[in-house]
Amino acid sequence: MVALATMAAGKAEMKFDSQSHDFGNISSSGGKVTANYEFTNTGDAPLIIISVSNGGCGCTVPSFPKEPVAPGEKGKISVTFDPTGRSGEFAREVKVRSNSGKRQSLKFSGVIIPSTTHK
Repeated sequence: MVALATMAAGKAEMKFDSQSHDFGNISSSGGKVTANYEFTNTGDAPLIIISVSNGGCGCTVPSFPKEPVAPGEKGKISVTFDPTGRSGEFAREVKVRSNSGKRQSLKFSGVIIPSTTHK
């Protein structure tokens, strides 16, 4: 029975420390801000991230490990948001596709304060 268990194909599992980030108040002229989402492969097979969406906006740029993450190892997905030319509350999410078979969402929010111009 033990031999059968070791022959069975393993499964990757992605467990995030947190799946949401609040930037709070940010300035529309303060430059880009980045949220980092750390995760652990809690499965027993290498985790492969297939894609991370940009949330449908060119103002959001994700970056993620291109190499497989071994079982028990940690990884990080970073999402950079550019508030330039925007104002008010925002709430966005990106979708993570991996070989775990489960799509996951990473959310971020905040309030963009318009920059003041000198008169």
